[in-house]
Amino acid sequence: MMRNILAILLATTLFSCSQKKEFVFPEEGIEVAKVISGVNVGFRVLEENDMLYIAYYDSIHQMTLATFDLKTGEKDYQVLPTKIGWDSHNYVNMAFDKDGFLHVSGNMHAIPLIYFRSEKPYDIHSMQQIKSMTGIDEERVTYPVFMDAPDGNLIFHYRIGGSGNGSEIYNIYDTATQTWRRLLDKPLTDGKGERNAYMQGPTLGKDGYYHLIWVWRETPDCSTNHTLSYARSKDLLHWENAAGEATELPITLEKKEFYVDATPVKGGLFNPGIKLGFDSEGAPIIGYHKYDKDGNNQLYAARFVNGEWMLRQLTHWTYRWQFEGNGSMKNELDIFNPKSIGDGKMAFGYWHIKEGSGEILFDEKTLETVGKRDAERTYPEKYDKVVSTFPNMKSHVMICGDYLLRWETLPTNRDKKPEGELPPPSSLMLYKWR
Repeated sequence: MMRNILAILLATTLFSCSQKKEFVFPEEGIEVAKVISGVNVGFRVLEENDMLYIAYYDSIHQMTLATFDLKTGEKDYQVLPTKIGWDSHNYVNMAFDKDGFLHVSGNMHAIPLIYFRSEKPYDIHSMQQIKSMTGIDEERVTYPVFMDAPDGNLIFHYRIGGSGNGSEIYNIYDTATQTWRRLLDKPLTDGKGERNAYMQGPTLGKDGYYHLIWVWRETPDCSTNHTLSYARSKDLLHWENAAGEATELPITLEKKEFYVDATPVKGGLFNPGIKLGFDSEGAPIIGYHKYDKDGNNQLYAARFVNGEWMLRQLTHWTYRWQFEGNGSMKNELDIFNPKSIGDGKMAFGYWHIKEGSGEILFDEKTLETVGKRDAERTYPEKYDKVVSTFPNMKSHVMICGDYLLRWETLPTNRDKKPEGELPPPSSLMLYKWR
């Protein structure tokens, strides 16, 4: 009897010792890798199957994939055969399709398509470069975006052409054949070789519509942005204006039924300075900034009411950020998506070089300003603190569920290599922040 008990105890002990302990995140975080710090460019992180998948540029500017096992803390890496220069447009993007194959695209600013796909589900070591998706309009690609179609299939959209003369292209992926085809047989927007649309979205609202906003731009000079516009679609195939009037694609500047605010060239519209939000009932609210009659930058809100767009100035600042020229620049005014905060109110967040940060509160129906408050933080302030002692460094944070990535770089520099000494590589840090 005693022998049997001892055998059971011994077996239990051996079984317990063979089990790996659940990984516990240290308070100080975990360094994923050393990354570029001389150029500010976007990274990407996804969570799948208790793993984090991270796409970034390493310390020698090489596009790299990393995985982090949330159960064990183990890290794994795969370098991809493309290397970034100094262009802040060249962010890296990625997504999983319905079968778990990983798709990665990036490091493009009006150059031929750069695209990779895994040969095995969830496997970064089986990435293969695919030279073409459809073989059409892939010579001058910028702004790669992956998103889900209404049926769950993967969509890839991008700009073909250049700043001031581009069109927006949409492809859709067939998981059964592992091939891409055109979702739309024509561009969604077309500048006819004279201009292009800078877009935010499409964003799926709780009303079942995909909502899209954009500004038109005449040349590579960002001061030639103009004409804030809006369209919506149930299926990404058939598009209409805010009044529900259908259109034939492509949408061009001549179609004034899509205008929200016909601000002219040099009127202060900034392509990153347009943001889409939704009120308490799911109706779209557009927040943006432009110059007022005195030439100062102001925040505005727009909503569609009784067959037309209602526009409302929300601020009365006395400073003008004069932006112009080509390339990525250091912003003096950042804005965030308007959000419903209850009681029929919206909050519109901003950071202003003179006014600091905060949120303008306004009535969601009338758009009348009803107050102001300190900006609500999404994550603890400590993650914004710059650690580097190198001058002018900026902290970058990316959130994925309960996890947060953080790294530091110099500000954008109009896509040129900074002059003088460069900072040492930055630590790409991973934290469990909540």
